[in-house]
Amino acid sequence: MTTYTYEEAPPRRRRRWGRRLLVVFIVLLIIIGGLLVVADRVAASVAERTISDEISKELVAQEIKSSSPEVAVGGFPFLTQVLAGKYESIKISLRDLEGNVEGEGVRVPRLDVDARDVSAPLETIRSGQGDVVAQTVNGTATISYASVVALMDQPGLRLSERNGKLFVNAPLEIAGQRIDLSGTAQMSVANGRVQIRFEDLEAEGVPQLPGAEALINGFARQISISLALPELPFKLDVRGVQARPDGIAVDAQALNVALNQW
Repeated sequence: MTTYTYEEAPPRRRRRWGRRLLVVFIVLLIIIGGLLVVADRVAASVAERTISDEISKELVAQEIKSSSPEVAVGGFPFLTQVLAGKYESIKISLRDLEGNVEGEGVRVPRLDVDARDVSAPLETIRSGQGDVVAQTVNGTATISYASVVALMDQPGLRLSERNGKLFVNAPLEIAGQRIDLSGTAQMSVANGRVQIRFEDLEAEGVPQLPGAEALINGFARQISISLALPELPFKLDVRGVQARPDGIAVDAQALNVALNQW
């Protein structure tokens, strides 16, 4: 007589239970990862508020007025940067900047600052003692066209950006006849001031009168101006200037700056 042996298949319940364990494990990992991300962002938010408060105190000490600084700490994860005492980037925005100005000054509606390679040891953050130092600080101060036009004090004059250059439109009366002038300006930086010079203004329908061209050239010199900026924070030194759709952008830079003391 022949005997047959049958091998029983593993219970399906065990397979289902194994799948459930795997799903539970994955869900737990996702939850833990989410909690770590939340904790990281909360820590970054606390640091941003602390840095903003310190900058506000220094602005008051330097007699520089502005809105409360808006601070954003770059790089992820944040907590590893805290432990290392090194930060990739700290971005700071100041609005309605006012400071000490010599001569004809302008209001700066916005100053955007990007501090790179920032050193802030954990002990400095914990105790509030010591300096938070950025290797490079780049800033862009935006000057509104309206504030520049107000200094020029010429009724009907308009400034705008055209093809990356500062463009002007202005009315001028010659021998009782109104003409419209237009042209671009040469902009430069000298001794921390923004120089705006208008040359070769064009006009249509200029009366054929002696001295008409001299009047136009005199008007160009009249609206040319040297602008003094408010004292910029973080020891920023003005390096360049360019026209943009939202205003005149002044680029500045500083090296090895203590963000909480300058």
